[in-house]
Amino acid sequence: MKARFSVILLSALLTACGANEGDDLDKFIKESGKDLRGKVDPLPEVTPFVPVEFNKDGALNDPFKPRKAQTPKSGGLRPDLNRPREALEAYPLESLKYVGNLKKGKLKYALVKAPDNAVNQVTIGNYLGQNLGMVIDISDNEIKIKEIVQDELSGDWVERAASINLQE
Repeated sequence: MKARFSVILLSALLTACGANEGDDLDKFIKESGKDLRGKVDPLPEVTPFVPVEFNKDGALNDPFKPRKAQTPKSGGLRPDLNRPREALEAYPLESLKYVGNLKKGKLKYALVKAPDNAVNQVTIGNYLGQNLGMVIDISDNEIKIKEIVQDELSGDWVERAASINLQE
């Protein structure tokens, strides 16, 4: 009797699982793909890399030797290379983060986070970055910096503007 009952129960269960009517998932899959017409844009054309042969007698600088500071041809702008270095001049400008500012009376200080996670106060006239950058303005959302770099072709010192935006 138990064997007959288990066979009947098993066949009833298999019959219930095999019904195709009312299967919402199968209907959804069949209907969702009807109106799809996919279009894939063609890949952009890849331009081949053209290597440049290094000729040590040519006009190119040797990429494996450090460049030396050239003597300027004109007596124009010159940085003070004998002044004592400040702590934030040890880091590249890109690695410094402007994280906040303070006002003490008429002085405005910017809080700059270095890669070693030390937070330093800087004000107008302080130096930071590895390109002799001097802070010229501090606003609520950026620090404006005037860097002095040497032009590779002429050897003259030139100024360029840089900035560090507030990190939120």
